[in-house]
Amino acid sequence: MSDANRRAEVDAATQDVDFEKNEYLVELETTEGPIRLKLFPDVAPGHCRNMIGLTRIGFYDGVLFHRVISQFVIQAGCPRGDGTGGPGYTIDAEFNDLPHDVGTLSMARTRDPNSAGSQFFICLAKVPHLDGNYTVFGKTADEESLQTVLRIGEKPTDADDRPVQDVRIEKARVIVRPKTAS
Repeated sequence: MSDANRRAEVDAATQDVDFEKNEYLVELETTEGPIRLKLFPDVAPGHCRNMIGLTRIGFYDGVLFHRVISQFVIQAGCPRGDGTGGPGYTIDAEFNDLPHDVGTLSMARTRDPNSAGSQFFICLAKVPHLDGNYTVFGKTADEESLQTVLRIGEKPTDADDRPVQDVRIEKARVIVRPKTAS
């Protein structure tokens, strides 16, 4: 079973994205509370554009946090809810020097560095062995968001690291804020 290729929809949904003029946040309304993620287009513009597009087409609405590993990461973005699905296309890695600290937003992938699609993870702790091997492209934007992430990270899981009770993204939206001149 393959996932439908959503690339054309994502490209159309990001026509107006201007990283020079605006800053972008993605807000996830989850069953555990809000998670606002500040995106870092200066180090990973392709990943930021991809997440903005997927969010705008409703890709993340209703998606589960299918992988929760205490003191490591929470992971979401699989349309199948089991970690095997994606948007029907992949994007190239944009490895950078940003560390995988608590609250860091990074892209999941297979062993192929250029295999990221829609699955992302948020770190529950400092995870140095991921540094330089996965694309960091954002971070929790505030304390409330970080607390939601940490709460999800405490959920009981089964042998496959899936929460025993579903934790889902009910709705995702993009927040655009004009940059202020400094």
